[in-house]
Amino acid sequence: MGALTEKLTDAAFGLGWAGVKKLPEPTAVALGRAIADRVWKRRGKSVLRLEANLARVVPDAGPERLRELSRAGMRSYMRYWMESFRLPAMNKERFATEVRLDGEQVLLDGMAAGRGVIIALPHLANWDLAGAWVTSDKGIPFTTVAERLKPESLYDRFVAYRESLGMEVLPHSGGAAFGVLARRLRSGGLICLVADRDLSSSGVEVDFFGATARMPAGPALLAQQTGALLVPVTLWYEDTPVMRGRFHAPVAVPEAGTRDEKTAAMTQAVADAFAAGIAEHPEDWHMLQRLWLEDLEPRGPREPRSSEEPREPSVEPRSSVERGEGAG
Repeated sequence: MGALTEKLTDAAFGLGWAGVKKLPEPTAVALGRAIADRVWKRRGKSVLRLEANLARVVPDAGPERLRELSRAGMRSYMRYWMESFRLPAMNKERFATEVRLDGEQVLLDGMAAGRGVIIALPHLANWDLAGAWVTSDKGIPFTTVAERLKPESLYDRFVAYRESLGMEVLPHSGGAAFGVLARRLRSGGLICLVADRDLSSSGVEVDFFGATARMPAGPALLAQQTGALLVPVTLWYEDTPVMRGRFHAPVAVPEAGTRDEKTAAMTQAVADAFAAGIAEHPEDWHMLQRLWLEDLEPRGPREPRSSEEPREPSVEPRSSVERGEGAG
């Protein structure tokens, strides 16, 4: 990313944070939908990639159905951004009525037991809104991991934004994230990780909608090393301001097997929970990048990702978190 592009990107996000939250909510909603429809009509690489991914999720969908899903998907994606830009200024009392997650007792019981809880989420609906609901409505602080973005000023904006919502944000680089996460869990804390995409060599291969993909090993490794509950969560939007979600059953650590075998089995269980949620609400899955191994172009170990794969803000665990390095 060139210096000029970095400055323009940072300026665009700065404008979003500064401007969108000041708009009347109906205006912000309409603006997000208009931007989504314009991007969708251009049929760019991200939209085409979204349709290709949705074709795996909904294999019996014809071209017209896929176009409908991708249009709804782009609207959902822009709803995420419009909501996220407005979150710091949102009345926190609204989280109690506009976010409803079924099975929250799993989280509350796990926290009350003092054993620590790991929430693993896919890129469904608005994971930042869910995080704000946890910190504001449930009064539970948590720790997450964010990929360092370029420009650095953009990364700093995202960290400051998430910290303003009550989240502790760790950079994935530097080799210390896994150890900090482990310490938070051992002290009975909560961590949340977006964990449906990992293109590193240390990712765990899983069967996902009938083909092989890689997902981070970090959540399973943390659960094994700390005794924390590993709980998949899936989210979706309704045709109202309400966002819904579900806490799935905790993923148990297998009693037998090597660490790698246990990690593989647990990561597959997480992938299965993600697949169930995505299949029910495919239009809310914001996967605009290549995911399945057979869709990836061969790359050398130091070759950058394709320009058609936009880097988006994420809390995916990467690097040392996936390998289990630095565990304290």
